[in-house]
Amino acid sequence: MSDVSKWRIPRIEKWLSDNGFQAYVDLFCKQHKIDGSALLMLTEADLKQPPLEIQILGDVKRLMICIRQLQKANEGILQELGFENGVGSRLSPQVIVHEHKLTSRRRKYDSGTSIGSEDSRETEDIFFNESHSSESLGSQSIDLDPEIWKTVLSYVYVFSVFLLTSFIMVIVHDRVPDMKKYPPLPDIFLDNVPLIPWAFKLCELTGMTMVILWMGILFFHKHRFILLRRMFSLAGTIFLLRCVTMLITSLSVPGVHLECDAKVYGTLTKKLVRALEIWKGLGMSIQGVRSCGDYMFSGHTVWITLLNFFITEYTPRRMYWLHTACWVMNLFGIFFILAAHEHYSIDVFVAFYISSRLFLYYHALANNRTAMMRDRNRTRIWFPLFSFFESKCTGIVPNRYEWPLPWPNALVEYCNGKKKGHRH
Repeated sequence: MSDVSKWRIPRIEKWLSDNGFQAYVDLFCKQHKIDGSALLMLTEADLKQPPLEIQILGDVKRLMICIRQLQKANEGILQELGFENGVGSRLSPQVIVHEHKLTSRRRKYDSGTSIGSEDSRETEDIFFNESHSSESLGSQSIDLDPEIWKTVLSYVYVFSVFLLTSFIMVIVHDRVPDMKKYPPLPDIFLDNVPLIPWAFKLCELTGMTMVILWMGILFFHKHRFILLRRMFSLAGTIFLLRCVTMLITSLSVPGVHLECDAKVYGTLTKKLVRALEIWKGLGMSIQGVRSCGDYMFSGHTVWITLLNFFITEYTPRRMYWLHTACWVMNLFGIFFILAAHEHYSIDVFVAFYISSRLFLYYHALANNRTAMMRDRNRTRIWFPLFSFFESKCTGIVPNRYEWPLPWPNALVEYCNGKKKGHRH
């Protein structure tokens, strides 16, 4: 959902129908010409009093909950319209929390999820659970359009960045400092931990394990295209920054065991061929790729850190065993990189810090529409891809799962039956 104040009357008709208020489409849109701006300024008194004068109290309450969700997601717009303190009187935090719970329950009912006791909801099947690891930090997004075309664009973006990264790795290998003239820099960790030759391959195997876990989550997650878009956007941005840091500063080789003599590939064609080899091998030693000079900062640390954060963010909170395992793999992966003496400690620290902070910054804005609207001008300048890819985001993407294929029939029927069972 974009700026609600710009919604035209047909969009209001769709919004009313999508939220189960088809009976009031004529009243709102035909009789009273309510558009997005008017909808944002409605109060409960407006619904009860003439000229709207809705007679069914339950509909008044449910409709007001939905309107307040829109108002909450568009506080920045309301301030621009002159409502510094919001529309109508301020609600107490308890009322806001209560209304959010009511909205969540109504959405669960509409989607076929049980709205029984708290205990029963905690024991629901994973495929139909709507819990979210950050649910307490904001409301769920109203518009969950997959926007597949944007996901395709984000893939083109990360694809292009990886090609550029591979080419930059070739260039920095040409410029790697002579080990005799520039020995390894002092490093507290590398100077005190003995070399473990097989550790780097173990780090890559750990990363592959996390990739398999992430692919499984994407397969079952109902909003997989939004998740993919976010991962491509973040990974592309971080590796684009890595291209800059690799290019501007060449660090000496971190270990004497590394065969890192400068290689002059000569012509542009040979450089492009070598870059393609690195890209095809995903920059991994287990794929036969050996590169030097690409130290600031660690690409392996970026990947295992992003995978850890994405897996823990988009799986239910009660799967603490999975979250713990991912954090263990993340930390051990970092240890294996250092134990193999493939990177300086600062390379790994900077990679972890940038990856984790950018992930949290991205999701803090995406999960909080108010913050996004207040900082939208700065966001367009400093993080233009976020403004583009998250233009319809209004809150948290809920963790909902499904069987995405039309076959096998037995599994499809089981899942459909499970959904129907949650309605009783």
